[in-house]
Amino acid sequence: MTFAVTVADGPEFTFENPVSGLAILAEAAPAAKGPVIAWRVNHYLRTLRWTLEDDAEVAFVDTSSFEGMEIYRRTLSFVLVVVCRKLLGESLLVRHSISDGYYCELASGPVDGATVVRLRQAMEELIVSDLPIERVVLPLDRARTLFERQGNDEKASLLRWAAVDPIEVYRMNGIHGFYYAPLAPSTGFVSVFDLVAYEQGMVLRFPTVASPQALPPFQVPRKLTGVFREYSRWTDVLGVGTAESLHRLVAQGECLELILVSEALHAQRFSRLADEIIEKKSIRLVSIAGPSGSGKTTSAHRLRVQLRVCGLRPVTLSLDDYFVDRAHTPLDEEGNYDFEALEALDLALINDHLAKLLAGREVAVPRFDFLTGKRVAGPTLHLEKGDILIIEGIHGLNSRLTEAVADEEKFLIYVSCLTGVNFDRHNRTSTTDNRLLRRMVRDNRLRGKSPETTLTQWPSVIRGAQKHIFPYQERADVMFNSALPYELSVLKGFVEPLLRSVSDTSPAYGEAQRLLAMLRFMPLIRSQDVPNLSILREFIGGSCFDH
Repeated sequence: MTFAVTVADGPEFTFENPVSGLAILAEAAPAAKGPVIAWRVNHYLRTLRWTLEDDAEVAFVDTSSFEGMEIYRRTLSFVLVVVCRKLLGESLLVRHSISDGYYCELASGPVDGATVVRLRQAMEELIVSDLPIERVVLPLDRARTLFERQGNDEKASLLRWAAVDPIEVYRMNGIHGFYYAPLAPSTGFVSVFDLVAYEQGMVLRFPTVASPQALPPFQVPRKLTGVFREYSRWTDVLGVGTAESLHRLVAQGECLELILVSEALHAQRFSRLADEIIEKKSIRLVSIAGPSGSGKTTSAHRLRVQLRVCGLRPVTLSLDDYFVDRAHTPLDEEGNYDFEALEALDLALINDHLAKLLAGREVAVPRFDFLTGKRVAGPTLHLEKGDILIIEGIHGLNSRLTEAVADEEKFLIYVSCLTGVNFDRHNRTSTTDNRLLRRMVRDNRLRGKSPETTLTQWPSVIRGAQKHIFPYQERADVMFNSALPYELSVLKGFVEPLLRSVSDTSPAYGEAQRLLAMLRFMPLIRSQDVPNLSILREFIGGSCFDH
């Protein structure tokens, strides 16, 4: 019996025998901006070793896409895991992202530069040999036993908590790894990389979506490094380094304690921020910036409250209300509205209002209606002598936004969920995914957007952040990590029904399924215990700052 395989933007093939993605890739030779690393089969993201035996519509995924680059990163991480095990007999700890790479450590302690060089050379040899990375489906008990024998007890325990049976694992050079999404079919697909010594560990460096076949310059974000150190101290206090430990806390009935301590740590950080602002006597304007889904609005309100405790009279202003009417919004290279562009804001009006407000004059501020896409009249605003104005928006660190205000009168804060609770020592939870889930819940609740719309727009949002926001983050006086260790577990209850509503005929279906697969490994925490001043309430609703 023959079957047909239709390649998106390509030919249609007819086969009589089972055929893999690798074989079809060789036949189709698709035009791609970067190396092809996976494919979608009837909208499901699959490894190129996936075999077809029936009619299918397929699309190849290359590393110029965010999902393709994530596959590249996961695969290269697995290569490093295998090399650490084979060469050193060591277990690798993937900590967090840094400068288009992952900061990693060895479980036994610090690693020296000479050892990093040896590891890099071993990775190169493994990649040149183009070893196959095989997908293996195992019963849950068998998978757990394999990981326990490899010394990956926390991975085995996580699989037990998630209770997914059977389980899909990957095997390379005799080492098994678990990843909740596909890997490349062999090591030869991830030849562009570097491994450099950094602090107590090393940074595994990758190409990027913008530069899929070359490494960008290695730029260490000094201020972000301090945030990562602080978060490590937090997770030590909370005892939640991985999703497995989060499962244990939930099972032991310690969710409320986790939430309260997490929120208290945020409150402590806001208190320190207020103290820093007060120490700088010249500050008139506090500008809070960060990518979509960072919690900027709640951060502005909580900082306002903390400054009032210190005797000041702060006033908040949202830059989202200064969007130009939808008809005048600039377009991106694909012809879609580019809401992340600086020009999507009325810069002249913003600077005019900032100058007038700080001069003590009254202004009528606008309100932006996201449903109609138009600005409408808002309230009047006036600052008394000595008052501080707090503004928040994605472009708050761009000097063009506040050029009407002298530098010595500005205090810049970068807010984002910069870290997260990893699944296990080898699997990061993506902070980009974290922000996506936050935004999906809020978009559906407040802006009437379907989850499909949010998923479809998200790549444009990320491109906009990389172009307009991330390059300015080191200009901030202070960085605030808005991540909460328990939040994915709370978001899970809100976002799973939304993701399941995405039709299997939708182009966003595969991405919805990937996110659902990720959430399966997080425990569920009820939202009732989340305080009404939490940053998380900005997205799930019930914030005391809603008005």
